[in-house]
Formats: sequence, structure tokens, C-alpha cells
Amino acid sequence: MARDIRLVKMINGDMVLGKWEEAEGKIKDPALLQTMPTEQGGVQMMLLPYGYPFDNEIGGELSTEHVLFQYQNVPGDLVNKYNEASSNLTISSANDLQNLDKMAGEQGGNISDISDLLRK
Repeated sequence: MARDIRLVKMINGDMVLGKWEEAEGKIKDPALLQTMPTEQGGVQMMLLPYGYPFDNEIGGELSTEHVLFQYQNVPGDLVNKYNEASSNLTISSANDLQNLDKMAGEQGGNISDISDLLRK
């Protein structure tokens, strides 16, 4: 089941990314999106647990009645980073999988059947 991840601006000005629960009127597992200027004049984004610095893991919930604005488009990379941070899983892209054949050990990319790995 795909989660409805939304980026919103709260009435206090915080930008929050979280799992939108329309029926419950809540944003579950909110993460605070903070921007920080870089030395090169650009901007770097950080995802933090909404309860930071007292909470070190993403969790909790916010009421949607405190939402001032919903962003129409949420960058896919930002959603991936949120999913990684909230689930402790790493999401691989197609580019990450290019060297997969080199990870098979001695047999390299010559493995044609998973049962070949189990015979040893």
C-alpha cells in the first residue's frame, strides 16, 4: 500500500513532511524540513524528527487543522529520504544497482540461478 506523503507548511511556519491520514485528520510520523545556507551560496535541506532535539526518531502525529498550505509537488528524492528516515530502510535507485553483478563474490555476474549460491 502506497502512503500519501505530503509536504505542508504549518501555521507556525514549519515545513513538515509526513504521512497524510485524511480520515483521521492527522499527519503521522511528521518530519521537520529545515533549509540551511551553504558556503557556496546554495541551500541544503535537512530532515529532522518533528520533536527534535527531544525525540531522535520520526514519530508522533499532528492535526491537519494546523496546516496553512499544502505543496502541490513533492520532489521524489525528498520522499525517498523521508521514507528512509522514517522506516530505517535504504531505498536503491537504478544507478545503485549497476554494480550488482560485482557483489556476487567469486562467481561475479555469472550466476544464472539462485540455487547455484545454495549448493556450496
